[in-house]
Amino acid sequence: MKITFDPKKVSYAQLVEILWRSVDPTDDGGQFCDRGMSYKTAIFVTSAEQKKQAETSKSKLLKAGTLKQPIVTPILDAKTFYPAEGYHQNYYKTNPVRYKYYRLRCGRDQRIKKLWGEQAFQGISPH
Repeated sequence: MKITFDPKKVSYAQLVEILWRSVDPTDDGGQFCDRGMSYKTAIFVTSAEQKKQAETSKSKLLKAGTLKQPIVTPILDAKTFYPAEGYHQNYYKTNPVRYKYYRLRCGRDQRIKKLWGEQAFQGISPH
């Protein structure tokens, strides 16, 4: 997913912190019941400053010891972005019942809560 943001409202560092608690950064095979390369997590950076912020965030997370498994989410330079097909865009809004069923069936929220405890979804509300 490509995120466009207003740095006057939210910083890149804040977005990285939110990302960590929204995914399973210890899963190298995908996310939840979605498996394969296209479902792996990554943090993409567009500048040296973003890279520094992402690396600092990852380092702090490692030092905190919150996660019991290694963090496998890489920090990568952003390349050409290809948006998903239209029916994938804002899926949680256009198909709210199906999206809630997916989250429940895949165990997404349960896994996030198991990994992060009270820090789960910190700064955001789960859809």
